[in-house]
Amino acid sequence: MAEIIGKVLFTEEQIRQRAKELGEQIARDYEGEEIYLIGTLKGGIVWMADIMKAIPNDTKIDFICASSYGSGTSTTGVVKIKKDVEADLFNKNVIIIEDIVDTGTTLKFIKSYLAERNPKSVKICTLLDKPSRRLCDVQADYIGFEIDNLFVVGYGLDYDQKYRNLPYVGYIEG
Repeated sequence: MAEIIGKVLFTEEQIRQRAKELGEQIARDYEGEEIYLIGTLKGGIVWMADIMKAIPNDTKIDFICASSYGSGTSTTGVVKIKKDVEADLFNKNVIIIEDIVDTGTTLKFIKSYLAERNPKSVKICTLLDKPSRRLCDVQADYIGFEIDNLFVVGYGLDYDQKYRNLPYVGYIEG
């Protein structure tokens, strides 16, 4: 496939501004409380960096890697944990930091998987939400931007491990 990056959907400045707004909202929602940010690898790390810089609360971080995609552009429907969280989440405020909520398959699995560790709360903060593709009943609590059914790359999002380093979110035309 000869990929062509379509127009820029969200600039780095727009994304950082939205992260600042959501970080402020999270800080208000958890005022005086510790927060555990659980970043989804690999796509969520750029967004997570922006979100955590915008939260003044006592914040700890960890990572989880789960996938239902492989190297293609559509979900296999089978979720596999590739890297687990190391922290004890019992009675903790957990916010999963995700790059995109697409079908919801992986995120629903991760949320349920982390809930088994008896945290105080589990919420989701996503850079992008694509509700038109949802197959599972999962909703983000903090949403950067809602998008149409486009295959997006940049700002941590990839196509076969390429384009994660783009400083904006664009889409692939193919």
